[in-house]
Amino acid sequence: MYKAIISFFLLASISAHAQKNIYESAKFNELSKAHKTLAILPFLTNLNLKDNLSKEELKELEEKEGYAVQNALETYFSNRKKKKKFTVAFQNTKDTKAILAKHNINYQNIDIYTTTELSKILNVDGIISGNLDLTILLSKGIPSNFSLVDYFLGDANYGRIGMKISDGITGKLLWKYEKRINKKSGKNTTDLINRMMKLAIRKFPYDKEKKREKRS
Repeated sequence: MYKAIISFFLLASISAHAQKNIYESAKFNELSKAHKTLAILPFLTNLNLKDNLSKEELKELEEKEGYAVQNALETYFSNRKKKKKFTVAFQNTKDTKAILAKHNINYQNIDIYTTTELSKILNVDGIISGNLDLTILLSKGIPSNFSLVDYFLGDANYGRIGMKISDGITGKLLWKYEKRINKKSGKNTTDLINRMMKLAIRKFPYDKEKKREKRS
């Protein structure tokens, strides 16, 4: 019973903290009312590793981490979409990559294009993108050698992840969520995204449950 109470308060605390890191535009409903499809882009990654790597090796690893988050988000949204939980669809990331490749857009130069330009090229209504700042390779897993004190205090931070949704026509920021990455965040990229979205889903603007709450 005591463990259950402790777990409840920890979850409540984490959830409250997650909601503090969430921003939603006051014009979200106005700008997103015609949204039907969103594209998920690879996250732009900045690695600060202790390993002595060349610039080329570091770029390759950053790209790998960025695509890992893109794939993990697609998996999460696909699983939840099967339960008809969203008001929008998500473009298949393979299609996203193929369309961008046809326009000579890749991970290394995608940041020079605006949200409006990318939305037009991909023929979508909005863009999901983000940034990763890491001191570990998240795709390989978060280190598991930690103490109980570290777990509860949330020490040993490994970076930060920021996810945002932008309107395709205006390019304006509609929604944003930021989260620190530590030993409690999940064992790898997929686990991190699942846990992150589980905390944020009640505030995710395209979630049907959230829409019902607003109307009630």
